[in-house]
Amino acid sequence: MPYKTLSGDRVIETIDKLAARVGERFPESGLERVARELADTARRCKAESDRLRRPITPIRVTVYSIWVVGAAAFFWIAATLHYDTVEFDAASLVQVLEPAMNLAVLVGLGVLTLGRLEEHWKRRKALDYLHELRSIAHVVDMHQLTKDPYRSALPRTASSPGDVLSGPLLERYLDYCSEMLALTGKLAALFSQSCRDAEVSASASDVEQHCTAMSRKIWQKIMAFSRYEGTSANFP
Repeated sequence: MPYKTLSGDRVIETIDKLAARVGERFPESGLERVARELADTARRCKAESDRLRRPITPIRVTVYSIWVVGAAAFFWIAATLHYDTVEFDAASLVQVLEPAMNLAVLVGLGVLTLGRLEEHWKRRKALDYLHELRSIAHVVDMHQLTKDPYRSALPRTASSPGDVLSGPLLERYLDYCSEMLALTGKLAALFSQSCRDAEVSASASDVEQHCTAMSRKIWQKIMAFSRYEGTSANFP
Protein backbone atom coordinates (compact mmCIF):
# COMPACT_ATOMS: atom_id res chain seq x y z
CA MET A 1 0.00 0.00 0.00
CA PRO A 2 2.61 2.60 -1.03
CA TYR A 3 0.03 5.28 -1.86
CA LYS A 4 -2.31 4.82 1.10
CA THR A 5 0.07 5.80 3.89
CA LEU A 6 2.43 8.72 4.28
CA SER A 7 6.06 7.64 3.93
CA GLY A 8 8.43 9.23 6.41
CA ASP A 9 11.40 8.48 4.15
CA ARG A 10 9.82 10.39 1.28
CA VAL A 11 9.06 13.36 3.53
CA ILE A 12 12.69 13.43 4.70
CA GLU A 13 13.90 13.19 1.11
CA THR A 14 11.70 16.13 0.10
CA ILE A 15 12.86 18.24 3.06
CA ASP A 16 16.52 17.49 2.25
CA LYS A 17 16.02 18.65 -1.32
CA LEU A 18 14.25 21.78 -0.10
CA ALA A 19 17.09 22.55 2.34
CA ALA A 20 19.60 22.17 -0.48
CA ARG A 21 17.57 24.49 -2.71
CA VAL A 22 17.30 27.11 0.04
CA GLY A 23 21.04 26.89 0.70
CA GLU A 24 21.89 27.31 -2.98
CA ARG A 25 19.54 30.24 -3.44
CA PHE A 26 20.07 31.94 -0.06
CA PRO A 27 23.44 30.73 1.29
CA GLU A 28 24.27 31.45 4.93
CA SER A 29 20.77 32.80 5.51
CA GLY A 30 18.54 32.28 8.52
CA LEU A 31 16.04 30.45 6.33
CA GLU A 32 18.72 27.94 5.35
CA ARG A 33 19.46 27.23 9.01
CA VAL A 34 15.77 26.71 9.70
CA ALA A 35 15.54 24.34 6.73
CA ARG A 36 18.50 22.32 8.03
CA GLU A 37 16.93 22.21 11.47
CA LEU A 38 13.67 21.01 9.93
CA ALA A 39 15.59 18.23 8.14
CA ASP A 40 17.16 17.09 11.43
CA THR A 41 13.77 17.24 13.15
CA ALA A 42 12.22 15.21 10.33
CA ARG A 43 14.64 12.35 10.94
CA ARG A 44 13.86 12.33 14.66
CA CYS A 45 10.12 12.52 13.98
CA LYS A 46 10.30 9.61 11.55
CA ALA A 47 12.28 7.48 14.00
CA GLU A 48 9.91 8.31 16.86
CA SER A 49 6.77 7.67 14.81
CA ASP A 50 8.16 4.25 13.87
CA ARG A 51 8.76 3.47 17.55
CA LEU A 52 5.27 4.58 18.49
CA ARG A 53 3.83 2.21 15.92
CA ARG A 54 5.43 -0.75 17.70
CA PRO A 55 4.33 -2.08 21.10
CA ILE A 56 6.48 -1.36 24.15
CA THR A 57 8.02 -4.76 24.82
CA PRO A 58 8.57 -4.54 28.62
CA ILE A 59 5.00 -3.42 29.21
CA ARG A 60 3.55 -6.08 26.91
CA VAL A 61 5.67 -8.80 28.56
CA THR A 62 4.43 -7.67 31.98
CA VAL A 63 0.81 -7.75 30.77
CA TYR A 64 1.21 -11.29 29.42
CA SER A 65 2.93 -12.34 32.65
CA ILE A 66 -0.02 -11.03 34.68
CA TRP A 67 -2.40 -13.01 32.49
CA VAL A 68 -0.33 -16.18 32.93
CA VAL A 69 0.00 -15.75 36.69
CA GLY A 70 -3.70 -14.98 37.03
CA ALA A 71 -4.70 -18.02 34.97
CA ALA A 72 -2.33 -20.24 36.92
CA ALA A 73 -3.73 -18.98 40.23
CA PHE A 74 -7.29 -19.55 39.02
CA PHE A 75 -6.54 -23.14 38.00
CA TRP A 76 -4.75 -23.72 41.31
CA ILE A 77 -7.86 -22.59 43.17
CA ALA A 78 -9.99 -24.86 41.02
CA ALA A 79 -7.63 -27.81 41.58
CA THR A 80 -7.73 -27.47 45.36
CA LEU A 81 -11.48 -27.99 45.51
CA HIS A 82 -12.75 -31.31 46.87
CA TYR A 83 -15.62 -32.12 44.58
CA ASP A 84 -16.33 -35.54 46.11
CA THR A 85 -17.26 -34.28 49.56
CA VAL A 86 -20.85 -34.17 50.64
CA GLU A 87 -20.31 -30.89 52.42
CA PHE A 88 -19.53 -29.08 49.16
CA ASP A 89 -22.66 -26.95 49.14
CA ALA A 90 -23.56 -23.46 47.94
CA ALA A 91 -21.81 -21.81 50.87
CA SER A 92 -18.56 -23.60 50.06
CA LEU A 93 -18.90 -22.60 46.42
CA VAL A 94 -19.31 -18.96 47.40
CA GLN A 95 -16.19 -19.15 49.57
CA VAL A 96 -14.26 -20.47 46.57
CA LEU A 97 -15.70 -18.06 44.04
CA GLU A 98 -14.98 -15.00 46.18
CA PRO A 99 -11.16 -15.23 45.97
CA ALA A 100 -11.44 -16.22 42.32
CA MET A 101 -13.47 -13.10 41.54
CA ASN A 102 -11.06 -10.95 43.54
CA LEU A 103 -8.18 -12.44 41.58
CA ALA A 104 -9.95 -11.73 38.29
CA VAL A 105 -10.56 -8.12 39.32
CA LEU A 106 -6.92 -7.64 40.33
CA VAL A 107 -5.69 -9.14 37.06
CA GLY A 108 -8.06 -6.95 35.06
CA LEU A 109 -6.99 -3.81 36.92
CA GLY A 110 -3.32 -4.64 36.42
CA VAL A 111 -3.75 -5.21 32.71
CA LEU A 112 -5.85 -2.06 32.30
CA THR A 113 -3.34 0.07 34.25
CA LEU A 114 -0.38 -1.15 32.21
CA GLY A 115 -2.32 -0.69 28.97
CA ARG A 116 -3.06 2.90 29.92
CA LEU A 117 0.57 3.39 30.93
CA GLU A 118 1.69 2.43 27.44
CA GLU A 119 -0.96 4.66 25.89
CA HIS A 120 0.03 7.58 28.14
CA TRP A 121 3.74 7.17 27.36
CA LYS A 122 3.12 7.14 23.60
CA ARG A 123 0.79 10.13 23.82
CA ARG A 124 3.32 12.15 25.81
CA LYS A 125 6.14 11.42 23.35
CA ALA A 126 3.99 12.29 20.33
CA LEU A 127 2.72 15.53 21.90
CA ASP A 128 6.29 16.60 22.70
CA TYR A 129 7.29 16.26 19.05
CA LEU A 130 4.11 17.96 17.85
CA HIS A 131 4.85 20.90 20.15
CA GLU A 132 8.32 21.14 18.59
CA LEU A 133 6.82 21.11 15.09
CA ARG A 134 4.41 23.87 16.07
CA SER A 135 7.36 25.95 17.27
CA ILE A 136 9.24 25.38 13.99
CA ALA A 137 6.19 26.54 12.04
CA HIS A 138 6.17 29.79 14.00
CA VAL A 139 9.89 30.25 13.35
CA VAL A 140 9.28 29.88 9.60
CA ASP A 141 6.45 32.38 9.86
CA MET A 142 8.76 34.85 11.61
CA HIS A 143 11.24 34.65 8.71
CA GLN A 144 8.66 35.70 6.15
CA LEU A 145 7.00 38.30 8.37
CA THR A 146 8.99 41.29 7.08
CA LYS A 147 9.12 40.12 3.47
CA ASP A 148 6.77 42.70 1.95
CA PRO A 149 6.22 42.74 -1.85
CA TYR A 150 5.99 46.57 -1.79
CA ARG A 151 8.95 47.28 0.50
CA SER A 152 11.52 47.74 -2.29
CA ALA A 153 9.40 50.52 -3.84
CA LEU A 154 9.13 52.52 -0.63
CA PRO A 155 11.79 54.77 0.91
CA ARG A 156 13.74 53.18 3.76
CA THR A 157 13.37 54.34 7.33
CA ALA A 158 15.64 53.97 10.32
CA SER A 159 13.68 50.94 11.51
CA SER A 160 13.34 49.19 8.13
CA PRO A 161 14.68 45.62 7.90
CA GLY A 162 18.25 45.33 6.73
CA ASP A 163 17.72 42.82 3.92
CA VAL A 164 15.27 43.83 1.22
CA LEU A 165 14.36 41.23 -1.38
CA SER A 166 12.52 42.09 -4.54
CA GLY A 167 11.44 40.58 -7.81
CA PRO A 168 11.54 36.81 -8.41
CA LEU A 169 13.98 36.38 -5.53
CA LEU A 170 11.36 37.56 -3.05
CA GLU A 171 8.74 35.32 -4.62
CA ARG A 172 11.09 32.34 -4.37
CA TYR A 173 11.82 33.13 -0.71
CA LEU A 174 8.12 33.20 0.12
CA ASP A 175 7.54 30.01 -1.83
CA TYR A 176 10.28 28.25 0.15
CA CYS A 177 8.58 29.34 3.40
CA SER A 178 5.28 27.95 2.15
CA GLU A 179 6.89 24.62 1.26
CA MET A 180 8.54 24.37 4.67
CA LEU A 181 5.20 24.93 6.38
CA ALA A 182 3.53 22.29 4.23
CA LEU A 183 6.25 19.75 5.05
CA THR A 184 6.00 20.60 8.75
CA GLY A 185 2.34 19.67 8.54
CA LYS A 186 3.28 16.36 6.88
CA LEU A 187 5.61 15.55 9.77
CA ALA A 188 2.72 16.14 12.16
CA ALA A 189 0.59 13.77 10.09
CA LEU A 190 3.16 11.00 10.66
CA PHE A 191 2.23 10.94 14.35
CA SER A 192 -1.52 10.83 13.78
CA GLN A 193 -0.84 7.95 11.37
CA SER A 194 1.33 5.92 13.77
CA CYS A 195 -0.33 6.73 17.12
CA ARG A 196 -4.08 6.06 17.08
CA ASP A 197 -4.88 8.36 19.96
CA ALA A 198 -7.63 10.96 19.91
CA GLU A 199 -5.54 13.62 21.65
CA VAL A 200 -2.56 13.03 19.35
CA SER A 201 -4.78 13.16 16.26
CA ALA A 202 -6.37 16.41 17.44
CA SER A 203 -2.97 17.98 18.17
CA ALA A 204 -1.57 16.86 14.81
CA SER A 205 -4.60 18.28 13.04
CA ASP A 206 -4.10 21.54 14.94
CA VAL A 207 -0.48 21.76 13.75
CA GLU A 208 -1.57 21.12 10.16
CA GLN A 209 -4.26 23.79 10.39
CA HIS A 210 -1.75 26.29 11.79
CA CYS A 211 0.66 25.52 8.95
CA THR A 212 -2.11 25.88 6.39
CA ALA A 213 -3.22 29.23 7.83
CA MET A 214 0.36 30.55 7.82
CA SER A 215 0.91 29.31 4.28
CA ARG A 216 -2.30 31.03 3.20
CA LYS A 217 -0.91 34.35 4.45
CA ILE A 218 2.26 33.76 2.45
CA TRP A 219 0.34 33.06 -0.72
CA GLN A 220 -1.63 36.25 -0.22
CA LYS A 221 1.72 38.04 -0.35
CA ILE A 222 2.73 36.11 -3.46
CA MET A 223 -0.51 37.02 -5.19
CA ALA A 224 -0.07 40.66 -4.15
CA PHE A 225 3.47 40.50 -5.52
CA SER A 226 2.17 39.19 -8.87
CA ARG A 227 -0.38 41.99 -9.11
CA TYR A 228 2.24 44.56 -8.16
CA GLU A 229 4.70 43.26 -10.77
CA GLY A 230 2.02 43.52 -13.42
CA THR A 231 1.36 47.17 -12.54
CA SER A 232 4.84 48.23 -11.39
CA ALA A 233 5.11 50.87 -14.12
CA ASN A 234 2.17 52.75 -12.61
CA PHE A 235 3.23 52.35 -8.98
CA PRO A 236 3.82 55.75 -7.38
